[in-house]
Amino acid sequence: MSTPTGPASGLPVRMPRPRQPGRHRRPEPLVAPEGAPALVLAVPGTPSSAARSLADEVVSIARSELPGLDARIGYLDGSDEESPSLASVLAHAAEERTARYQQARAAGSDVKEPDGPVAVVVPLLAGPDSALLRQIRQAVMDSRVATELTDVLGPHPLLAEALHVRLSEAGLARADRARLFTVATAADGIILASVGGDEAVQAAGITGMLLAARLAVPVMAAALDQEGSIASVAEQLRNAGSQQLALAPYLIGPEIDASLVEEAAKEAECPASEPLGPYPAIGKLALARYTTALGIAPQQPQSAPAR
Repeated sequence: MSTPTGPASGLPVRMPRPRQPGRHRRPEPLVAPEGAPALVLAVPGTPSSAARSLADEVVSIARSELPGLDARIGYLDGSDEESPSLASVLAHAAEERTARYQQARAAGSDVKEPDGPVAVVVPLLAGPDSALLRQIRQAVMDSRVATELTDVLGPHPLLAEALHVRLSEAGLARADRARLFTVATAADGIILASVGGDEAVQAAGITGMLLAARLAVPVMAAALDQEGSIASVAEQLRNAGSQQLALAPYLIGPEIDASLVEEAAKEAECPASEPLGPYPAIGKLALARYTTALGIAPQQPQSAPAR
């Protein structure tokens, strides 16, 4: 039986755990600041059910990482409620922010008039694509909304991890080099296929070096949108001694027609893995671009070490 000063004698007393001091103290969970701009994911390509599902999953991951996040999706080629255009999503976000301010003033609250960006636009692109980025910038200008546009998601070690996972799912790479098992179809040379011309190939090459370190096989980047680029890189890898090639799309998915990857694999005479798709790292990197733009990121997301 308990007493006004605590449990009766002989019963254990559960005391609250003290907060751990010093540098090993667990950091406070990060939450979105009140009134923070919306994260708007700019999705390239023609909207489809697959693209919508992918984008929904990416923003769901971002929301789970940052409670309170206002995350929205705008499509470069969107035109309806199901697939709204990027410009219309930005305009709607601006209207909502103005309405909240006016309602607060009408209720007698002493609130400051909102300033700063209404939204932070994050392109759903693994690497630079000047044509698509021009479209995104034009949509931002057309919206006439104060907006901050971030860089694309790569290059980044998390994208090398995602490529590794997609290759292993296709049976084209070992999932874990530390475990002594063989994959009969494991590739001994990887073609990293990007879109966006020479700039995209150079950026993909940085992630390719990280992927090569994970797989311990040569990786070379090539352009899906440059005639002969895939075949040329395949020939270089074979001349260097690689006999069993694989093509890894350095793409999230919606930015190109899937048939381009199939044609490239035929051109290189090798199998291909799936695009990156809604791999968890994509949502985390999109959020990292957003929080870095706002100056609220404690650190960049880390990839798992190559094993």
